[in-house]
Amino acid sequence: MRKWILLSAIAISCLSCVKSGGVIPNVAVNFQAATTDPRFSALNVPGGAVLVNGYGVAGLILYREADGSYAAYDRCSTVDPSKLCAVTLDAGNFTVTDPCSGGKWALSSGNPVKAPAVTSLKAYSIEVSNFEIFVSN
Repeated sequence: MRKWILLSAIAISCLSCVKSGGVIPNVAVNFQAATTDPRFSALNVPGGAVLVNGYGVAGLILYREADGSYAAYDRCSTVDPSKLCAVTLDAGNFTVTDPCSGGKWALSSGNPVKAPAVTSLKAYSIEVSNFEIFVSN
């Protein structure tokens, strides 16, 4: 009986080591840019989105909401974060797609809208003040 309990405990412990899926590693993010920079002009209108490389796990997506607020997400797909697949903007800038899996997310919320995506994109804090964009975690 003891051996059975011990074997069960080991099996459960090994199964819990299986990839949990969707967990993007925590990395320090401190991004700052001028809103007047032409590379960020898409953010001047609601629905505009910009990709920024070199920050976060796989880059950043900055998005201007319909109500004028902003959102910032990591580009790393949550389908299989170990692959470090960077999502790409779809036509119209309202969704992004993981080129490795085909998963899709809405930029308005970061929530998945097409399988195999089941976990939201990793969101970061974003503030726009005095013609400056600040993204951090």
